[in-house]
Amino acid sequence: MRTREFLDIVVRYALVLASSINSLGIFYLLFTPLTIYPVFWLLSMFYNVSLSGNIISIALSSEKISIELVDACIAGFAYFLLFALNLAARSIKARTRIFSVLFTFFAFLFLNILRIIILSVLYINNFAYFNIVHSLFWNTLSTLFVVGIWFLSARLFRIKEIPGYSDIRFVWRYAKRKR
Repeated sequence: MRTREFLDIVVRYALVLASSINSLGIFYLLFTPLTIYPVFWLLSMFYNVSLSGNIISIALSSEKISIELVDACIAGFAYFLLFALNLAARSIKARTRIFSVLFTFFAFLFLNILRIIILSVLYINNFAYFNIVHSLFWNTLSTLFVVGIWFLSARLFRIKEIPGYSDIRFVWRYAKRKR
């Protein structure tokens, strides 16, 4: 039984490590189009927009504004962190873990798209405090999104274990018993 539990720990952390290879490339590959296209589509409902790669151009009556959705906008690290928190939580059934990961990813994707839309509208309308709001969204709100989504997921999926800590505690107790 203990061998199985140790193997579970090794596999979960190996998946976390593997997902971080190539500068979190898997998260950017997956979530860049899932972010850009909905933002483009939503903005196109209100503005005359065009899309070229990751740049959304908005044609206004007097000027053309371009919004570039860079990696920081996509927030691949946030998805990685949600994935890592999920895998670092011990004693979760595979089915529950999958649903929890999907929930956290889609919740963050929704909030991130909403954040980009709000910031885009503020930028298009030359909001005087755009830089402050953008900085606040980036530095504070994104972190709160990740933490809040993780806690909500833990509550919804009845995850009782503390990510990382529960595994360390298990290994420590096992090692103490062996002595």
